[in-house]
Formats: sequence, C-alpha cells, structure tokens
Amino acid sequence: MVTWRHVVPEDFALLARWLAAPHVARWWNHETSAEAVERDFGPSARREEPNEDLLALLDGAPFGLLQRSFLHDYPEYLDELTPIVTVPPRAMTIDYLIGDATATGRGLGTVMIRSALEHLWAEHADAACVIVAVHAGNIASWRALERAGLTRVAEGELEPDNPVDDRRHVIYRLDRPGPELPGSGGDPD
Repeated sequence: MVTWRHVVPEDFALLARWLAAPHVARWWNHETSAEAVERDFGPSARREEPNEDLLALLDGAPFGLLQRSFLHDYPEYLDELTPIVTVPPRAMTIDYLIGDATATGRGLGTVMIRSALEHLWAEHADAACVIVAVHAGNIASWRALERAGLTRVAEGELEPDNPVDDRRHVIYRLDRPGPELPGSGGDPD
C-alpha cells in the first residue's frame, strides 16, 4: 500500500539524487544543486506556495514524488492549456516520478497514480477533475495514466520540460467519481 507525506527540507538531498538519475532527468530536466532544489521545492515544503509536493512511500520507504495543484493557481500554464482542452474552474493537475530506477518497470507508476488520485479526491473535496499533460514521447508515463483510469482527451503543443523535446503533448483527464460538481463541465440538469 502506498502512503503519502509532504516533502520537508530534510528530503531535498533525496530529491536531488532522484532528479539527477538518468531515467528522471530525461523527462524532468531539473537542476540538482542544493540551491536549485531548495529554490524549487522549499516554498512548497514551507507551505508558501499553493502546490503540494508529496513523497510516495511503499512499506515506509520513499520511492516517488507527486506534485499536485489547482490549475487556476498557475495562470501562465492555464493559458497554455486552454486553447487545447477545456479546463473547468476547479481542475487539478499532477506531475510524478519514480525516483529509484530499480522501482521502474514494475507497475508502481500506475499504483502510485491510482493512490494519488484517491488521496487527492479525499483531501480536495472541491476538485472537479484532474488534467495531466505529458510529452507524447513519454510513453511509459501516459500508459501509466491510462492504466490508472485517465482518458486521453486532447493532443497539442505545449512548452516541453526538456528543451531537447519537441512541443507534442497528450492530455489526459479523469473526472471526480460520483455526482458532478457545479461548474465541472458535466451536463446541466
């Protein structure tokens, strides 16, 4: 069973190692110096930023990172997405990685995403849906989304995380299970 906890500054060295791992660096393209990790993860760890950075743990040991946020909290990204896909007012997004290369290829990505979604629905009762953009070339990532129950709803051009990539992205969506929330994009009564 996957459990979750918020990233704290004591996790920054672990995050730096994960971000430097070739299988992560290929898609995240993140600086790994102590200063860069503090700059990018410190505000969330101190709860000064609206996004949440969470560690995924399996049997108490960290194996992955999840970032989640409401899309409206990041207007520049929202502006980039809305020409491609309809984004309801209370849409959230996630980003994720498995840090240890030995944990990849075993289905843990799908397990982590499913658990993350259950956790998200429980902790964010006002979230209407989850929308995730993935580079079209990151097949393992978008297949994990599909196995976790998300549906491809669009394809379009977005700024890539890694400048070696082109702009092709696939967009996935999963609506909150159960009754529609007002403004979530469902059919009106």
